[in-house]
Amino acid sequence: MKKVAFETLGCKLNFSETSSMRRDFEHAEYDLGEFTDPADIYIINTCSVTLDANSACRKTVRQALRRNPEAFVAVVGCYAQLEPEEIAQIEGVDVVLGAKDKFKLLDLFDDFVKQEKTIIHNTDVNEAVDFHNAFSSDDRTRAFLKVQDGCNYKCSFCTIPLARGASRSPKIATVVRNAHQLVEEGFKEIIITGVNSGDFGYGTDENFLQLLQAMDKVDGLERLRVSSIEPNLLTDEIIHFAAQSEVMQPHFHIPLQSGSDEMLKTMRRRYRSDLYQQRVELIKELIPDACIGVDVITGHPGETEEFFYESFDFIDSLDVSYLHVFTYSERPNTHALTLDPVVPKQERKARTHKLRRLSEKKRFDFDQQFIGQTRPVLFEEANKDGFMLGWSDNYLRVAVPFNSRLTNTVQNIEIGKRSKEGFNFGKLPLEVLEEQKIIEELID
Repeated sequence: MKKVAFETLGCKLNFSETSSMRRDFEHAEYDLGEFTDPADIYIINTCSVTLDANSACRKTVRQALRRNPEAFVAVVGCYAQLEPEEIAQIEGVDVVLGAKDKFKLLDLFDDFVKQEKTIIHNTDVNEAVDFHNAFSSDDRTRAFLKVQDGCNYKCSFCTIPLARGASRSPKIATVVRNAHQLVEEGFKEIIITGVNSGDFGYGTDENFLQLLQAMDKVDGLERLRVSSIEPNLLTDEIIHFAAQSEVMQPHFHIPLQSGSDEMLKTMRRRYRSDLYQQRVELIKELIPDACIGVDVITGHPGETEEFFYESFDFIDSLDVSYLHVFTYSERPNTHALTLDPVVPKQERKARTHKLRRLSEKKRFDFDQQFIGQTRPVLFEEANKDGFMLGWSDNYLRVAVPFNSRLTNTVQNIEIGKRSKEGFNFGKLPLEVLEEQKIIEELID
């Protein structure tokens, strides 16, 4: 029996798709191994978002071949779609599969023996029209469920439409069926993910709100989150529904990219800052304790110092909880490459640093608000220096003394002081402490 190992570079969507491939190989009775161990087959699922995609891919291929020089190496995913010839030049790569064929390895190869020459199975991205179900988990408690793929937007900085094709999604019934399977496997929380999740149902008679309403009714599902949703797709109806739902958690992640309207126009974004502000204000009006995360890009071509500080001040004025700050990097075949002025790389990094400092302040202020309150926390399995971590409903990272009996349970925890590492200490309910004491006495 041949052993296969996987490595994922990139986003949670990539992780969910890698998990789907792992299950396919497992069902085909391959032995699943860790990427850090010797294997007969290595499959590398790549990302194209950052400029170091090539070096990351090359480094990962070398790592695999050091463990087994005769291993069959397949490179799949977004970078494989965009730069197949470049990947084919990496010594030791046997096959490159783009968006259409990345789930077809088992159909294309029977024996997975080393090839004399790299095989490229790469077609026009417009031929990637099928939707492949996928889900993954980063622990035994929370699962990431793919509900959408591809994107119809043409943002100036982004290669995703070129790497994944047009927007597409399954029927709601299919997503609900996958959710039931995850609940049966023991997951308490599902995080909906996709390239542009809010575009679910594009071109059909279904939409994202209907999907959320259906997921809200899944028996046994205790928690539901949306990994990210564009502000123009986050409708008032969705926010009102989230406010009323007992399953949807008070947590939103909404890409902004810039708080300057001139930059939003340059970036070809489909909204302006006033709409974004309206979304944040409505969330806070209806769900005051909600955590709101923001994506921001610094140093995009055309971002003058004036536009940067306009963006900084706008974000500072918002009642948001944390930022994911990305430093702009040039990507081939994007509109941004045609724009001026180009921001020097050192200045890009300096702007990123300033926004990350702002993010730290906002995160600290948000976390401090809840000290002394009691919040429901879903605990994970890992023992980290005698503590176990979990996420509250509104995305506070909470730590309590390790107790394996709490794994994958939701506990009402009194939120304590914040640590230097960025989590809040929590106080367990009295009944849990008493139960633990009784068990320890019985053991003694």
